[in-house]
Order: sequence, then structure tokens, then C-alpha cells
Amino acid sequence: MQVVRMKLATPAFGTLELSATSHPDLFEMAKVGLGALGVVTEVTLQCVDAHDLLEHTYTTTRAQLQKDHIRILKEHRHARFMWIPYTDTVVVVTNDYLPSSMLELGDEARRAQLPPPKYTPAEATAPMRDLLKEMYQIQHLKRIAPTAATALEESVDSMGFGALRDELLAIDPLNVDHIKRVNQAEADFWTRSESYDIGKNTNKLQFDCGGQQWVSEVAFPVGSLESPSHADFRYMQELLQMIEVKQIPAPAPIEQRWSSSSSSRMSPAATGGGGYTTMDDVHSWVGIIMYLPTDDATQRTDITEAFFNYKKECAGSLWGRYGAQEHWAKIEVPSKSKDCEALDSIQRRLKSRFPVETFNALRRQLDPNNVLANPHIDQLMNTE
Repeated sequence: MQVVRMKLATPAFGTLELSATSHPDLFEMAKVGLGALGVVTEVTLQCVDAHDLLEHTYTTTRAQLQKDHIRILKEHRHARFMWIPYTDTVVVVTNDYLPSSMLELGDEARRAQLPPPKYTPAEATAPMRDLLKEMYQIQHLKRIAPTAATALEESVDSMGFGALRDELLAIDPLNVDHIKRVNQAEADFWTRSESYDIGKNTNKLQFDCGGQQWVSEVAFPVGSLESPSHADFRYMQELLQMIEVKQIPAPAPIEQRWSSSSSSRMSPAATGGGGYTTMDDVHSWVGIIMYLPTDDATQRTDITEAFFNYKKECAGSLWGRYGAQEHWAKIEVPSKSKDCEALDSIQRRLKSRFPVETFNALRRQLDPNNVLANPHIDQLMNTE
């Protein structure tokens, strides 16, 4: 999907029609302008027809992936990696157009050609169920309260993967040794979950977040497919090493995806950001996560603090050296009175990656009375 035309209602000039041939510079800025340059009243999208994809999910090791990851990106239409901290397991998910031999077949005939899974869903989740039962001390409970133990065991046995992970994490979400055990159980689940599937691109390529969580995602250039810099793999090596050295209670997964470069100048995957990318370049997107599996206010506050410390470690150790940047509209703006240094650091990082001065000049031109402004954008773009 690509934006090819839009109408922008501006305070100073009324409604402007923008495209590659009408106000092209403003068009490229406004694509990711998020209302700061004007109100988008109409947009034309260039879409592709919905189509089926063949998905393959499997696990590999860090060392094997180092050998294979460029080949995977070259050979497959879509790919994502899910790294599991404190384990040697990486989940690989690829999606491709259906082979020609399947195109004329019905859904049932197509699926009949797929290799069957080696494990049933119950067998795949067994490592996580066993760990949860151990944590609940069900065997001990059976000796003193067998009826309650049976009910609890039946509840655990009815849980799917997502519910099991939430229950396990909720027991002690910031205990590193506990997180290590949960991550290993999740790695065992994915190892037993190798599968092939067929589904629409609209389903297979969407994000499946699940549950309440904190997420921080950054994008950075990694060269082209023909001339890769391997920065994507080095970034992950350093991130995982940092987690292990600093003993960060990092749950799984750390998800990594790739996209082409964008002509939208305020996009984290924009060409020319810092003067080092072209339209041939690929960008890697990496998201760290911490779940909020509990309603306990104190525990949620502690998890939130731990997550922002985790993010701060990533920013200080990795982002600058790899040219990694968050989507600027998703940045949590710190209070100036409380954390002026952090805000200054964010502003410098934005100016090094995005054409902030040009963006602000357009804001002043299109919206001279700052009607469209809000404190978030004013602080980030340093216009106060």
C-alpha cells in the first residue's frame, strides 16, 4: 500500500492537493506529518490485490542464522525473526507467494500438500504447561487439596500459548532467573511448532501483539540486499549480549522485520536520513517488549520503570552507533523540569535523522498561528 495523492487542509492556504507532481516536496513531508502540517481530508492509496501466502515457521540457532540470514532475506518475499533472550533459539517466519502448482487448487487440496506438523498443539505447549504446574506446585497441592488441585490443573491444561505465557510471566515478571526459565519454555514451544500454513496477506503480515505491553521499536539502515552491511545481525548480537551482561528481565520475543526505504522524509525508514541511504537500501525494524500481565498497580509501575530502563540501555548502547530511530510520533516525551537532559538528547537524535528545520519551516508557513500544534510535537521539534 502506498500513498499516491492527498488533500491537505491548511490554516494559511486552504486545501492543497499533493502528489508526486503537485507540491512534491510538501507531499513527501506530509505523508508522515501526523496532522502538524494540515488536516488530511482525502487520501488516494495504491493497493495490491489480496492474495494468499505460504507461511513457514521454524526455529534455528544464532550461529546458523548468522550464516543464513542474508539468504533468507533474498529468497523470501517476507521474513521476520523472533529472538528469545537467554536462549540460543531464534524463530524464523517466512511468507511467499504460492507456488504455481497450488494456484488452481481449492483450499482443501492446497492444505493437503503441506507437510504435517510433527507435534499436536497440546504437545507443543507441554513445556509451558509443565513449568506453570511446577510454579503452582500442583503436585504438592494434590496431597493437601486434591479437588482444588484438579480444578487448577484442568485450567492450566485448557490454556493456549498466549495465556500460558501471561500466567508464567505474572508470577515474577522482573526476576531474571524466572524470565530465563519462561523464555526457555517458550523456545521449546516454538521448536515443537514448526509448521506450514496458507492465509491471506492481510492476515499473515499483520502484527499479533496480544495482551497489554510496553514496546519500543526502532528502524535502521542495513545496506541493500545485493550489498548488505550485516548491521541487522550485529545489532541483535549486541542487544542480546547487553541483555545477558546487564541481566535485564527481557521476555520473548524481540521481533525483527525488514522494509524497503521510504520516500517519506519524516519516516524512520526515509532515504537520505543522515545522508547514508538510498531507495535500494533496506531497513531493519527491531522491537523490544515487556508485558503487563497483572492488574496490580505496584507491579505494573515496577514493570514500566524496568522497561524504560531497558529502553534507555538500548538507546545509550546501540541507537547512535547504528543510526537507529524510533517513529517520532511514538516517543514518550519526558518532562523538561524533571528530565531536561533526556529531552535534549531526544531532540538532538531527531535533528540528526530527520529534516526538523525544514519541517518546522513548513509548519510556520502553513500554520502561522500554530493552530495545529500540540505540546508533544512542539517539545519534540524544539519549537517552544
